[in-house]
Amino acid sequence: MKTIVLTGGGTAGHVTPNIALIDRLKEEGFEISYIGSKTGIEKELIENIGIPYYAISSGKLRRYFSMKNFTDPFRVLKGCSEAKKLMKQLKPDVVFSKGGFVSVPVVRAAGKAKIPTVIHESDMTPGLANRLAIRYATKVCCNFTETLEHVKGKGLHTGTPIRKELFSGTKEAGLAYAGFDGNKPVILVVGGSTGAVRVNEAVRAALPKLLPEFDILHLCGKGKMDTSVSGKGYEQREYCDKEMKDVLAMADIVISRAGANAICELLALHKPNLLIPLSAEASRGDQLLNAASFEKQGFSMVMQESEITPESLTEAVGELYRNRSRYIEAMEKSPAGDATEMIVQLLKELSE
Repeated sequence: MKTIVLTGGGTAGHVTPNIALIDRLKEEGFEISYIGSKTGIEKELIENIGIPYYAISSGKLRRYFSMKNFTDPFRVLKGCSEAKKLMKQLKPDVVFSKGGFVSVPVVRAAGKAKIPTVIHESDMTPGLANRLAIRYATKVCCNFTETLEHVKGKGLHTGTPIRKELFSGTKEAGLAYAGFDGNKPVILVVGGSTGAVRVNEAVRAALPKLLPEFDILHLCGKGKMDTSVSGKGYEQREYCDKEMKDVLAMADIVISRAGANAICELLALHKPNLLIPLSAEASRGDQLLNAASFEKQGFSMVMQESEITPESLTEAVGELYRNRSRYIEAMEKSPAGDATEMIVQLLKELSE
């Protein structure tokens, strides 16, 4: 039996594409293991689906001052040692990495052990973790053709794996989960698994203007719910997992950050969306590039954080809803789709 190690973590976006591959990898006869961090969101998500999980130490290189910048390098070194031991223990035929800092020791260990390794880069330009790992990779799968010039001749334009279950949701189940009666169109607000403070604040400030016209399900992020805010037709959840397929089926329009995996899922499901990318001050600017690309292709409406007021958000939501058929038509014409099959075939070839 062929064996594969999956890795990636830190946010849901570094885990869900791995999850999207698992059923097809099982069909192809792979024995699957996962290497992630000890406390990241990936641990719960992967253990919930019954995949053997191995935790290693991990650290993060921050762009701002933090005392952890002095201790995390030692965690990374420990993680490298642990990953090396796991490569010897698990003996994978191939490794697939979705990125995040926990993946760097794994990819490095696999590369040094001459194990074929595939990295998936979601954003237009590789993040720091993947930039560190690319030298050890065999191939780099990319969402955007613009990324190919950044990956040292190893790139392959594939798009992103989409979780198969997302296509099986029902509006009725979503309405039941949210407690809505279906008499008004539904806005789904997605701030990402860790939440988005500016988006959360803007949506809550706009509720008096939005709730007369829409029901709103607000996925706030872990620890980001505000019980002081309420209203008929407004429901908050920290995060959705199994219910996400039904929540997306229910949504008429989506307000979202511009993380690459999230927006690729919206594209595959043809969901009209308003993207509010993380600002350059708070990130390396990848979401700004992702959002600009989707706006140019006619898939998304984009609003910058600095532009958000209750009035501007209400106006943008109204415009998006009125013109939703135009965005749906553009997305339906896009050749981009589910990259699961292409990536699984690549992993099969490399493991032979």
